[in-house]
Amino acid sequence: MLSFTSGLDPDSGAFAIFVTEKYEYKDKKNILSNDAVKKINSFLSVLKEKKEKEDINFIDISDRQKCFIIKVKNKYESYFPQENGGTFFSYIKKFKDINKVDLYLDSLGFDKDKLVSFFSEFVFGFNLKSYTFNKYKTLNKNKIDTKINLKIITSNKEKIKERYKYYDSIKEGVFLTRDLVSEPPNVLTPKAYVYEIKKLSKLGLKIKAYDEKEMRKLGLNALLGVGQGSVNETYLVTIEWNGKKNSKQNPLAFVGKGVCFDTGGISIKPARFMEEMKYDMAGSAVVVGLLKSFALRKAKVNAVGVVGLVENMPGGNAQRPGDIVKSYSGKTIEVLNTDAEGRLVLADALTFTEKKYKPKFIIDLATLTGAIIVSLGEEYAGLFSNNDELSKNIFKAGENVNEKVWRLPLHKNYDKLIDSKIADVQNINYVGGAGSVTAAQFLQRFIKDKTPWAHLDIAGMAFSKKAANLNPGGATGFGVRLLNDLVKENYE
Repeated sequence: MLSFTSGLDPDSGAFAIFVTEKYEYKDKKNILSNDAVKKINSFLSVLKEKKEKEDINFIDISDRQKCFIIKVKNKYESYFPQENGGTFFSYIKKFKDINKVDLYLDSLGFDKDKLVSFFSEFVFGFNLKSYTFNKYKTLNKNKIDTKINLKIITSNKEKIKERYKYYDSIKEGVFLTRDLVSEPPNVLTPKAYVYEIKKLSKLGLKIKAYDEKEMRKLGLNALLGVGQGSVNETYLVTIEWNGKKNSKQNPLAFVGKGVCFDTGGISIKPARFMEEMKYDMAGSAVVVGLLKSFALRKAKVNAVGVVGLVENMPGGNAQRPGDIVKSYSGKTIEVLNTDAEGRLVLADALTFTEKKYKPKFIIDLATLTGAIIVSLGEEYAGLFSNNDELSKNIFKAGENVNEKVWRLPLHKNYDKLIDSKIADVQNINYVGGAGSVTAAQFLQRFIKDKTPWAHLDIAGMAFSKKAANLNPGGATGFGVRLLNDLVKENYE
């Protein structure tokens, strides 16, 4: 919730004003004291003379109060207000004794609509950056969980409050995604994951979880094969949002890989950094967070999320390299490497989604290949698609919110690299090269009815060991803001 105040709190240890590139600001209602105005104006003159390039500076108004000065560009990218808010959070965290800041919004001389838009996003970015995952900390927990509270001074209280409801729903989706990805694998088993998803039914989402018995009856053998070495049961979960109840519009479909822990199976991974494989369910977490955001903001769209939840373990009953499984589509898959399991999960989930829902489009998300990190690092997600318009819309949405994607090719010539000699397709390219492309090429074979489809390989984006503009390091929630913007701008 946003907190508002009519004036500066004399007990507040800090307040912030916003200035233009020329270091100009407004104080029409005389919120600032004469002493504060003198000190601020003098400091701004120094900054102007020095041609200070930093966007944020501060001055001591007294020995008990600081004034932060936030510079706003005349022309800025659409995502600048959010990242400006995130930068401000990082800046004030350096001051250990500050836990409350008064934000004087009206000091920036924007017109009303621009002001409301800018500051709704500024606070959104501030809050995104403030995320922590400390539920398992037991020592010094009070110190760790110290929050910075914002009190907002503005004459546009109601408009900002109303506008921020939208951004708060997106924040809740991002935070849920980050929470899910951050959970340890002994806690977030597939069954526990189902329980967490079912909690969202109170928001109006229709949720159905298919257990192993139901999936076996349906023929989801590619998904089931991945989990057969684990004592934890495998699930397929559907999450439906009907924001256009009287519409016959086909839903928008989002599919996520939910490998709650990935040892690699019999094709076991190296021990070093294997603990990071709890993040292999990040694609599914994005889908769950996105659907929560749709429900919270009452998105005027019909949408469905489908997630395959499984654990890939090297048990006595585990799938072996060389096994052949018959997928839900009817195609047979030769499993040459059990560590290429995410594509098996998605193969069944994609065909199931297409057949059951006949969606307008399908977008899948997965931490699918290490090769995409080699290609794009932690700057872009890999985008693969059979549809130019959908690709263009996703790319544009990525630019809007600065969750960037880069389109990579699909081509029939890559098919020969995954053609099996004894089955319809093999799950890995043993010739070498084009690891992300051949993985996407594999997935494309399970889109049977030419539905517009896009695959986002988020292996480099779902988790970061370093902090970024809007996340403090760790689980990023990448994809929720991207896909929300895609839907909002093109399909509502």
